[in-house]
Parts: sequence; structure tokens; C-alpha cells
Amino acid sequence: MSKFTTDKINKTEPYVPGEQLRDKRYIKLNTNENPYYASKFAVDKVDGNLLSRLNRYSDPESSNLTTALAKYYGVTNQNILVTNGSDEALAFAFMAYCTSGVAYPDVTYGFYDVIAGLFDCPVEHIPLNNDFTIDVASFKNKRKTVVIANPNAQTGIELSRSEIEEIIQNNADNIVIIDQAYADFGTVNVIELIGKYQNLIAVNTFSKSRSLAGARVGYVIADEQLIADLKKIKNSFHPYNVNTVSSALAEQSILDDEYFKESVRRVIKGRNELTAGLENFGFSVLPSSANFVLARHNKISGKKLYSILKDKGILVRHFSIKRIEDYVRITVGTQEETEKLLEAIEEILTEYAE
Repeated sequence: MSKFTTDKINKTEPYVPGEQLRDKRYIKLNTNENPYYASKFAVDKVDGNLLSRLNRYSDPESSNLTTALAKYYGVTNQNILVTNGSDEALAFAFMAYCTSGVAYPDVTYGFYDVIAGLFDCPVEHIPLNNDFTIDVASFKNKRKTVVIANPNAQTGIELSRSEIEEIIQNNADNIVIIDQAYADFGTVNVIELIGKYQNLIAVNTFSKSRSLAGARVGYVIADEQLIADLKKIKNSFHPYNVNTVSSALAEQSILDDEYFKESVRRVIKGRNELTAGLENFGFSVLPSSANFVLARHNKISGKKLYSILKDKGILVRHFSIKRIEDYVRITVGTQEETEKLLEAIEEILTEYAE
């Protein structure tokens, strides 16, 4: 760090993304990307006519995408804010609602701690239960903003709609943010509750289920007054926050609903096959509703398994967080990728197991 930076930045521990290695060809199962390509229908819309407009700033309202989202989810345009990935949406929400305090699970998306630190948000980490489920009772009447990823990162475990409503109803005087990065792979989507609860914010992304991680598009759906709060922050920080090409890709992917549903179906099928394959080798696998699984084996540490798989050209994710340090997080890949992963694991358990 330079001698000019502030104490806050010196003390900040930035978020560490999954490895993006280029030294050789890897099977990449470490960053929860969708293994299937984005909608061809959407990609084909990025033509010369669109590219010829790149000398102009993008639409600060992302109007066409906003309208497509509003129609798709049955809300109004005033209920939606489009953002540069869901991380930007989370940053806006933390800035707006978390400086007096925020509560979220002790094992969840690591970016929450980074954002909270940058905006001086006092954090209460609420421990997960021993089975890694969220303790709903501990999130009631918090008198501070509540943030829950559902399904949860890094466990993949999903709260039911009734459990989420219980948390929302018992925090009527503060905001409840539900981070839905993986919701399309599960059974619960809180967007349908927006009209019922004025204190609910649903944060969503095109990165996972719609295969647009590289486009960086997210969106918030919430009560109109909350969207007005977040737009004020957006326009004070990054007015042209979503580029023209990404906005068009996201809009067209919404229109290609058949491909979206088929892609999600394939990922869920792959998740079931991956879970069964791992359990067949003696792994304990948490019940995931996301596009990844968290798994451990009692004969090899998570760190060692991650390292050996990496040497074999397969990237998975290992966290040094004490509660999950024995686990590896594995993204659902294609059928071929899953087969190669399981073959490698079988070799490892035979040759290297402790």
C-alpha cells in the first residue's frame, strides 16, 4: 500500500474471488458459474446496429431491461433498479440501510464483511445451527438490517418461504435483504412477496442461472420508496452503471424463457448427479438448493483435496473459515466435467487418503 492511503483502506481485507488461473487448461468448478452458454437468442441480438451506438452513454435507467423484468415478474418499473452485478446492488443497500447495524449468518457470502467494513456498518454474525441451517429465531426483532442469502452461500441450504416471511414479519421496523443469487436453482423466490412487505429487498443477478457472469448485470426488486433510496445512491455514484451491450444481453435473455428454464433444469439434474456420485464415495454433502455443493470426506482434509484436484487440473473452492475448513465447495459442471471430477476423486481417495 502507498503512504497516502487512509487507515480504513490499510485495514480493509478485500474479498478474494475464486481463482481465474491461465497457466493451463482447467475444469473450472470453483466460482459457481453456469456451465452452459448464455442464450444464443440473446447473444445474436448483439449486432452491428447495437455496437454502432457505443459512442453514446448507456441508458442510465436501463429502460428496456427494466420493462422486461417488470413484465416478467408482474411488478412495476418503479419496483426495479438494474445494477452492475448484484454486488453493486448489495453495496448500495449496505450504504443506505446498514450503517446503524446489520446482522447476517457467520457462514455466508464473504463480500458482506468487506462491504460492511468499507461503510462502517456494525456487524452481528449470527451462528448457523450445527447442521448449517439458519436459526430463524435468532433473526427475529433485530432492530437492525438483516441480510440473508437464500439459498445460503457457502452451504447451499435454502430457507422456506414461511421461514423467510417469519423473519420479515418479525423485523417490521427494519429492512430485510434477501440475496437471491442462487434462488432460481431452488424452490423459493421472494419477489412474489414484494407487494406484501414494504421492508423487503430482493437482490438478484444474471450471473448464475442466466449464464451472464461476464456481463455483470444484477437487479433489485423492492417497494417503490426503497428503490428511490437506492437510485439516489446509484445516481450519486455511478449513473451509467450498466453498459449498453450487457443491458441488451440481459433483456433478451429474459425474453428467451424456454432456454432459461432448460438451463436451470440441466443444472439441477447435474447437482443431483454430483451429490449422488460424491455420496457414493463416502462424502457428506449438505443438501443444496444452489448450483454448487459443499462436501467433506473423513479420510482427507478439504485443503488437501482442493490442492490435489488443482494439480490434476480441476479447480474447486476451499475456505479457511473454521466451521467449513474440512469442506470443499464444488460448482455443478457439465455431465462430462462431473464425470472427470469423480474419476479424479476416486483416484485421490485410493492414492492419497489419510
